[in-house]
Amino acid sequence: MSATAHVQIALDAPGAVVPARLFGTFVEHMGRCVYEGIYEPGHPTADAAGFRDDVRALVRELGATVVRYPGGNFVSGYAWEDGVGPQGDRPVRLDAAWHSTETNQVGLHEFARWAESVDLEIMEAVNLGTRGPAEAAQLLEYANHPGGTALSDRRAANGRTEPFGIRLWCLGNEMDGPWQIGHKTADEYGRIAAETARLMRFYDPSVELVAAGSSNREIPIFGAWERTVLAHTADLVDHISIHAYYEELDGDTASFLASAVHLDGYIADVAAIIDDVRAERGITREIGISVDEWNVWNQTRWNTQDKDAVFAGDWPIAPRLIEDEYTVTDAVVVGSLLISLIRNSARVSMANLAQLVNVIAPIRCEPGGAAWRQTTFFPFRDAARHARGRVLPLDVAAPTTETARFGPVSDLDAVATVGDDGEVTVLLAHRGLDAALEVQLPLPGFEVREATVLAAPADGDRRAVNTAGAEHVAPRPLEVRPTASDALEVTLPPVSWAVIRLAPASPTTTTTTD
Repeated sequence: MSATAHVQIALDAPGAVVPARLFGTFVEHMGRCVYEGIYEPGHPTADAAGFRDDVRALVRELGATVVRYPGGNFVSGYAWEDGVGPQGDRPVRLDAAWHSTETNQVGLHEFARWAESVDLEIMEAVNLGTRGPAEAAQLLEYANHPGGTALSDRRAANGRTEPFGIRLWCLGNEMDGPWQIGHKTADEYGRIAAETARLMRFYDPSVELVAAGSSNREIPIFGAWERTVLAHTADLVDHISIHAYYEELDGDTASFLASAVHLDGYIADVAAIIDDVRAERGITREIGISVDEWNVWNQTRWNTQDKDAVFAGDWPIAPRLIEDEYTVTDAVVVGSLLISLIRNSARVSMANLAQLVNVIAPIRCEPGGAAWRQTTFFPFRDAARHARGRVLPLDVAAPTTETARFGPVSDLDAVATVGDDGEVTVLLAHRGLDAALEVQLPLPGFEVREATVLAAPADGDRRAVNTAGAEHVAPRPLEVRPTASDALEVTLPPVSWAVIRLAPASPTTTTTTD
């Protein structure tokens, strides 16, 4: 049995341009993201600096554009000075954020060289938990000043004559959360963020600054936090952050698959607050929304099973923390969240999938062993590759599913973009659980360049995962059929993610099928 959906795309209508930074990622000194993740001296593929080339190859394939570093909760207790200078002289510290031992063998210099090797722009976070404006400004001077001062000359002595040229800076992390080292009230954080922003702009007026918004939409002070923080910082910052994680609760798969409904609402709420504050204060500068942490994450399991054991134990180096294995269902949710971010390109200035390797990540690896793609790798890779250019307005008519959390939700989530070359990319997420969905796209004058679908393997197991050496879940070719009404039609299996790339047909070609 199957149902039918229709997607009308307004090819000539104006739309926001998809920001390149929408496809960012996140590397935190947490678990095995850095150590035994991107960095493992002695691994068969490690380069002279100790970074794994097999992981590097997958990071390049993933196609991320920005990387947030070094945290996360970690940054709120971090002294950046510990991570510079000769590696053999660096102090070993206890990391209270993740109850771990930090060796500081990877710091700014090592990470920046690695980020440059995979074409990632660094989004540097400063510590506003245990530190403040002075230390943030000192890091900025160390990183970006050309030379002739104690800090910039120290950078040169440590092997980097040219500045790092870091433009993008986060003013702390999740300071609204009582779990955060140095947790603050909205007024306390707003004041220190404003003073830090002001001082950093004195040093370098060209920096882009991100104020820390709410850590989640459900925290009781959401909304009030944004208004207060922006009251202090709206004339000083370029972006305000939101963090959004999603999981399947109590077997409610239908609501989980509809997670993008929540993200759309979250973005709309913060956008309205930004507009209100700007209007009240007469501020003309644009303030973007940085979704600088988002993903699927089984937080319930972490909070009820894993967390207590981690924090009650010893202080290990690079422990295995929240190494979730992602299913087909998880991948479709990630794909739908990407659709939401692209759809909201007019307000979302950047976004970072958290995290990159091992820790709730699209890439997994084992010490001394293999690296592999999780199921969530593919929607991110394909969106980052192809969803560029202008967002096209569209209208979706599809069956709905009743969800416990969001009420009736369309079984089909969709977004379309068009590049400068006229190529149209359509991303589709079929959120229906039971029936296939026939999707019709009235796009006369276009030919199919590529079409793929990610869905359950042949046995229909939506909980299938990928493991080292066994890639059970990956995109496969999707048949695109012309219809009698000059439309294109595809059949999407239940719980699936699809990418359709279309090019304007030349006068001598006809629509092709895969």
